[in-house]
Amino acid sequence: MSQFKFVTEMKNLVTMDGPLTKGPPPRWQRKGQENYQSTSNLSINTSKKSTSMTKTPTKLNGSDSLRTKKTPSKTPSKNKSGSSTTPTPNKTLKTPVADRFIPNRSTSNFDLAHYKLNQEEDTSNSPTQKELQKVMCENLYGGDIDSQKILSYRVKPPSAPAGFQNPMRVIYTQTKTPASVKGNNRYIPHAPDRILDAPDIVDDYYLNLMDWSSGNVLAVALGAHVYLWNAGTGNIEDLLELQGNDYVCSLSWIQEGDHLAVGTTNGTVELWDCSKMKRLRVMDGHSARVGSLSWNSYILSSGCRSGQIIHHDVRQRDHLITTLSGHTQEVCGLKWSPDGRYLASGGNDNVLNIWQGVTGGHHTNTEPLHVFTTHQAAVKALAWCPWQPHVLASGGGTADRHIRFWNCNIGSCVNAVDTRSQVCALLWSSNYKELISGHGFANNELIIWKYPAMTKVAELTGHTARVLHLAMSPDGSTVLSAGADETLRLWKCFVKDVSKSKGAGVQLREKPSVLKQCIR
Repeated sequence: MSQFKFVTEMKNLVTMDGPLTKGPPPRWQRKGQENYQSTSNLSINTSKKSTSMTKTPTKLNGSDSLRTKKTPSKTPSKNKSGSSTTPTPNKTLKTPVADRFIPNRSTSNFDLAHYKLNQEEDTSNSPTQKELQKVMCENLYGGDIDSQKILSYRVKPPSAPAGFQNPMRVIYTQTKTPASVKGNNRYIPHAPDRILDAPDIVDDYYLNLMDWSSGNVLAVALGAHVYLWNAGTGNIEDLLELQGNDYVCSLSWIQEGDHLAVGTTNGTVELWDCSKMKRLRVMDGHSARVGSLSWNSYILSSGCRSGQIIHHDVRQRDHLITTLSGHTQEVCGLKWSPDGRYLASGGNDNVLNIWQGVTGGHHTNTEPLHVFTTHQAAVKALAWCPWQPHVLASGGGTADRHIRFWNCNIGSCVNAVDTRSQVCALLWSSNYKELISGHGFANNELIIWKYPAMTKVAELTGHTARVLHLAMSPDGSTVLSAGADETLRLWKCFVKDVSKSKGAGVQLREKPSVLKQCIR
């Protein structure tokens, strides 16, 4: 087809100036004819033209053939004698079923549809001529013809009325839940399992007044007193009472055994044997209150209000080993890593220091390995990851509100999450690879995070004041929170599934303390 002839025919189609001579007349012109019947199950080759009134070649979305169904005529045909006869249906064909999608005549372009049904693919034109034809079609029809539909359907169906539910949807949407999804759908109680009174607990963000031992004994400092609560038996004992205006500022259990370190306001650190309810020794060296303590085997590290950190060897008479001066204000966070390689210290000067342990010893060098100044508030909440000992989680105060994760091997921040609330304490859960955080202003809640995605698993509310401290039970199933509302709340949020745990019911022997015979 020449270019001039093509353009002439296109104009005739658009302006309807001349009659259409190619192909059968459109369907809408044949409406009303009584003797019209369509044939069914006919494959149509687009390279051939058909002029029969009973065959309608179609082309939908580039498809070469379209299966059509026989539709019996509503008006019976007449035979030669003039009597009406009804055509016998083909027994091999099934009863026609109504189409689900009904085209809308008011929005269909019949001229364009008729042209597309009867157009022939011309392979003789060069690429330049084909491009010219495409441009002319876009100008005449307002777009690319190949991208336009022959049948036009209505808009989306109206939405169902409010409250309507399809009963069949339940049947067809039931699928087998993957094992990974099942594991995440555990029950987390949003109410505390038990609430204990904690009168006279000091409402001070920079202190550390609670710790849970490996022997399942909880130590809590209430003013000048230290109480021991045996979680197994429920017994409560008054361990000590400081005299005068002195009060307890920090508590820390040794990793294995019954020895408890107690920091006071007068700058001393007391060491107690809780099995005998006896004080073993008093270690001095600080000029201000001792607000943070952490054990590494027989080395006890203490941080005070002046910013000074001291390593004490509790086995020796001259206990003072090393003094660290990495902070200008109070040291409110102090934690040794599980493998003893690093010591993390956070201060009120918004600085987080990482100290590397000395080879062959349990204390650190005098100069920090890494100094992080990203936090915009005091860094009290510190927690080392149990299964990744080089990963540290730290939380900032009211002006910061972020939980940050540090890779201490390379000294970089790997992630940061804005909690929109003061971060007071952090704990890791080995049972579910999760992190729990205690918050102050403005929500006063506990949040369980899935690590490392840091998506919220649950929010535990109930405290009416900020959550100052967190402690984990030895089996890792229960978290105890101490709030400024003078209550202790136990949350069974990490209870392990007994049926899935390996070696359930096997009890480990209690390890004796390495310091049982050597503390003096």
